[in-house]
Amino acid sequence: MAKRVLIVAGDAVEAQELFYPYWRLKEEGFEVHVAAPTKKVLMTVVHDFEPGWETYTEKPGYRFVWVDKEFKEVKPEDYDGLVIPGGRAPEYIRLNEDLERIVRHFMEKRKPLAAICHGPLVLTGYKLIEPGMNVTSYAAVAPDLKAHGANWHDKEVVICRGHIVTARAWPDLPYWMREFIRILKEK
Repeated sequence: MAKRVLIVAGDAVEAQELFYPYWRLKEEGFEVHVAAPTKKVLMTVVHDFEPGWETYTEKPGYRFVWVDKEFKEVKPEDYDGLVIPGGRAPEYIRLNEDLERIVRHFMEKRKPLAAICHGPLVLTGYKLIEPGMNVTSYAAVAPDLKAHGANWHDKEVVICRGHIVTARAWPDLPYWMREFIRILKEK
């Protein structure tokens, strides 16, 4: 039986950080489901860097039509791995109590969990980043992680406690998914 992976997202999720793991995990033979606050077409965004700008820009991305269920319908015990993409979505999906229940399950059971870019904001929102944890994220999220006592590393991918895989942003997608898939197969 194929292992099952849940991706959690919402509007303003970074397009590449949702589409890449969705297709890559399916290609590897995993059963992949996507959950969001509501079951709807998600409006993704594309973050890029423009000359003259001191921060990233945001443009509308592709529509993501494969949302399987709402957070409140998710039974986290049915899944072997969890993916938290970045973009602006983590800022507001972490306000959802049902998402907290899902994420806490993966942390408490030490199941493979992958978060990229702004995705670790979901973990800080639930106070799941603890002093001494080794993580990475988009650089602008580093102060939030450090404020929770984490050791932030400017690296493509960081593995913590053998099951948490973090990455900086979409340029690190291949490294992030390689390690997440490896850990999923080992568990």
